[in-house]
Amino acid sequence: MKKNVLIFLILFILSAFLIYNYIYKSHRVIANEKVSYTISIVDLKKEFSQNDSLANDKYLDKTIEIYGKISSIDLATNSIYIDNSLSARLKEKPTGLNVNDTIQIKGRFIGYDDLLEEFKMDECKLIK
Repeated sequence: MKKNVLIFLILFILSAFLIYNYIYKSHRVIANEKVSYTISIVDLKKEFSQNDSLANDKYLDKTIEIYGKISSIDLATNSIYIDNSLSARLKEKPTGLNVNDTIQIKGRFIGYDDLLEEFKMDECKLIK
């Protein structure tokens, strides 16, 4: 009887520990992650126009580095628009940047918006 209670108690504690670790995973720090892909926006557009489902599988929720020219800057939301195709939300205020500057950013690719016809990234960090 004591042996069954002890086994049950050990299994219960182990299960509780595993469930707790599964629910409360540590958050991703995109700035510290290794870049999966480095690509220009022009090449990204080509890949999505050829096969959008394959491109989504390749880039979605991955840390990528992307480069292009700044189309506009929105200081209120810490966002920049690159080549009129990519909306990137920066972690910091975009200071020292001007429209038509060529930049390179690192961030998490969160998808393509069919309605607005633009790519979206968040947690971005300015590289160049």
